[in-house]
Parts: sequence; structure tokens; C-alpha cells
Amino acid sequence: MKKTLLFSLLCLFLCSCGWFKEKPEIATLLAKHFENKLYNKFDTAFYNPIFSKKLDELSSSLSNPKTTKAFYLTHENNPSLITRFYTNGGLDTLTSYIERSNADGFNPEVFKVKELTQLIATLDANKFKSIDEVYSLIAELEIKTADAFLRYASSIKYGIVNPRKIYNRYYINVHRPDSLRMDSLLNTTDIVASLKSAQPSSKSYLDLKAMLAFYRDSIRNENDQAIKTIKLNMERLRWQLPIKTDEVVAVNIPDFSLTWFNKRDTLAHMNVCVGGKREATYTEKMKLFLKSGNLDDKPKNHETPQLVSVFNAIQVNPIWNIPVSIAQSEIYWMARKDPYYLSNSNIKVYYKGKQVYDPDTIQWNKYAREKLPFTFKQGSGEGNALGKFKFIFDNSSSIYLHDTNNKYGFKLANRAISHGCVRIEDPLKFAQLMVKDKYQYDQLRMEVNLPPIDTNRNKQYQKILAKKADTTNVFQLKPSWFSTRKNVAVVIGYYTAWAENGKVQFRPDVYDYDGVLWNAVKKYM
Repeated sequence: MKKTLLFSLLCLFLCSCGWFKEKPEIATLLAKHFENKLYNKFDTAFYNPIFSKKLDELSSSLSNPKTTKAFYLTHENNPSLITRFYTNGGLDTLTSYIERSNADGFNPEVFKVKELTQLIATLDANKFKSIDEVYSLIAELEIKTADAFLRYASSIKYGIVNPRKIYNRYYINVHRPDSLRMDSLLNTTDIVASLKSAQPSSKSYLDLKAMLAFYRDSIRNENDQAIKTIKLNMERLRWQLPIKTDEVVAVNIPDFSLTWFNKRDTLAHMNVCVGGKREATYTEKMKLFLKSGNLDDKPKNHETPQLVSVFNAIQVNPIWNIPVSIAQSEIYWMARKDPYYLSNSNIKVYYKGKQVYDPDTIQWNKYAREKLPFTFKQGSGEGNALGKFKFIFDNSSSIYLHDTNNKYGFKLANRAISHGCVRIEDPLKFAQLMVKDKYQYDQLRMEVNLPPIDTNRNKQYQKILAKKADTTNVFQLKPSWFSTRKNVAVVIGYYTAWAENGKVQFRPDVYDYDGVLWNAVKKYM
């Protein structure tokens, strides 16, 4: 009994002295790597407070301090990244990727690559006189490695900025690096694979990246506007759009064009008209309007928003539900100027949901624009501003693609002329691609007085024409609805440069969005 008690006390004493304490993994790893017994003295009891202090000191300079602190709290301040990736060359691979980030338009120094390289070089030199010197170096190297890894991987994969934070009319829920994704990065067991998977791989991005190298070699001036524009559009291509379909109708606002893709195949390409640019003094006028509430002070902003959605319907011979803003700024004045404007334009007036059948008698000067009690709808027909086709998809801005009764706009060089919706040049071709089958397409054609492709349906077509031409019965044209093929996405985006056939296509910055983006990213470039 006495021997057992003596042995237990001896064990407690030896353990309290650290004789049987297991060495931390970093100690074993570095001692073996450098064949230096100094690292065997690595004691987490002394290292941890030094690490915690260094983490607090560097916190304000970290890109994701909350994520970083949470990670090391979970891992008890262990130098996890150094332990996993120092001796196998993983940290050197990280610095190599960062140094090559210049090819993607970045300034490698935004990831503090020189500091990181110097810290690694100091550890490589293995010239420490005491273990206390090692603690400080390991703590700083670990924290700065984590920060560089997170900052670089998130920037290259998701882009530097969240576009929703810098643009008023950007309604795309781009994927961003949340805490779960960043924690997953820090927990990786293969840093090389993580770095590779973060690289943009789309053809459009890689082609523009190649053009950046070409322009640099040709111009040799990093401040050249062409090089800046290429960098900006590489940033746009890094934004992770939530597209889950193979077929995408891509509208590019600065190019005033629409391209229908099925994977890499182009099914259609046509001109479009987009929303007009906001007034130059928009910001100042908006401040004035918010104070006065006077519509005369309200600035115009018809810029087409950037968005992603999926088509769900086609309305043939559509009705135009005229927005309040257009009713107040345009329809009201036209009705006051010409009492027959509304009837001549096939515009119906509604008061509290009920149609006003004699709108020509309304005394408009009795109503203030700000409190106009009427709503307006333009009926189906030749004069309708939406033309014969309206292509619908869910969005919060009441935006859609549509035909137009004013084809002249497509001849203009600057086609930023609409109220915000997108007018398409060849709506019939667009509808043909959108409907489910040939039968449905023929049905759609007959609704707009076009003969069917299938001649077996000519009798049906002649009956439709006869009904419309029958003077004994008043024919009232009404909208018809057609369902679309499933999983056809629409992306309305903004790109002022892209690579095409070994050249860069540049387009005017029609909404002045490049300047906004440059101010947000220039410190990274």
C-alpha cells in the first residue's frame, strides 16, 4: 500500500515537471526537419500567450479577423498551417501563387507577400539562439500565412468587392466567401489543391487574362486606360453568378446586345436597347428631392438593373401596365396638353381599380402629379410600346425583355434609350427559341397575324384572320399567354471589355460604372 502511494506521488511530481508531457507536433516536426534539438523545447504554455498577444496586435490589419480568431480558438492557438504546410513546401507554393497574382491584375503586395516571404526565410535560416525567439516568429508567420491564404483565395475566386455594395441597381446574389467557406479553407489538408480550385477557369476569363499580358507587353504602361479596363472586367468575371442552367440569354448593357448561349454554342445574337443613363447631377438632385418632395426636383434614372433570373412566360399582344413614375413624368403632361392623347394612344384610365370610360373629359389640371389618383394601361395592338411580345421572368424591378413599336432605336449607336426594360431587335426569332415546340410556335405566329410554318394549319389561320376582319362583330385584341421552355436563364450584366478571336473588344462605359468599380478596387491593383 505504501509503495503504491509513493509511486503515485512520484508520477504526479514528474508530470508536474513536464517529464512525461507530450511534445507539441510543431516541436517534433521542426526538430526533425532542421536536425536541431532547440525546437524540442517548444512549450505551448509559453507559446500560447505570445500568439494571443500577436493576434490581437495584428487583428486590425487582417481581412477576416473574426474568422481567423474563431479558427485559432477552436484549434487552441496551434500553428496549424505551419505544421501542415511548412516542411512539405505548401507555404512556398502559397507565396508562388501570390507572386503570380499580377497576371490576374492584382498587386501581390496587397497580400503582403514580401512580409510572408521574409518570415519564411527567417525560419528557413534556422539561426535562433533560444526557443523564445522561435515563439514570436512562429506566431507571426502563422497569423500572416492564414491572412494571406484567406485574402488571396477569396479575392481570386470571388472577386475583391461585393458588387451589391457599390452599385445601386445590382440585384444579383453573387456567391461570396462566408465564414463557413473561409473556415473550410483554413482546415484544408491540401493547400495546393485549395489554391488550384480557387483559380477562375472560364474561357472568357482566361482569354481576357491572356490579353492583359499582351497589352502589358505592348504598351508597357500599367496606368494605361486599356489595361485598367481589362483589369476591371476581369474583376467582373470573378464574381460568382448564381446560374444553374446550360442555356443563358446574356444581355450586355454597354454592348447593347443580347447573346443566347447553350453551353459554348451561340444560338442567337441581336441588338437591344437598354435603359437611359441617369442624369449627371443625379446625386445632388436626389438630395434636393428628398427634402422638397417636389416631383419637379426628382432626377431621372432609367438605368437597366443587373440581374439574374429564369424565363417563365411569353405574353403575346401584351398590355402595358404603365409605371407610376412614367405616368407622373410623361403621361400626365401629354394628357394635359392633348385631351385626346389617351384614346388615340389606346391608353385606358382606371380610378380605384375601375375603368374611366371617358378619360378625354378628365380635367387634369385639378390633380397634382404627386398625388395622381389614376392608373394607366395601354391596350394590345400596333401602337403598344411593348410591341407584340413580352418575355417575362421573376425580378423585383418589373423588368422584362420586349418587342417595341419604335424600331428606329436599333439604328442608333448609343441605344441607352428605354425606361429600363430591354427592347430586342428580333423578338420573333427570340420567341421561336423560347417556346416548347413547333406547334406552339405556329400558334404564337397566328396570334400576331403571321401564317403558320405548318401549312396544314392554314385553314385555322384563315379563320382567325376572318374573325378579326369581321365588321359585324367588334373584335377586341387581347393578350395571349405562352409558357416557355424550362431552365432558360437571363443574365443582364455590364462588361466594357472582353476577348474575342485574339483581340479585346472595348465598349463605352455608358453608365459610368467603371469609375465606381475602379475606386473600389484600385488599391488592390
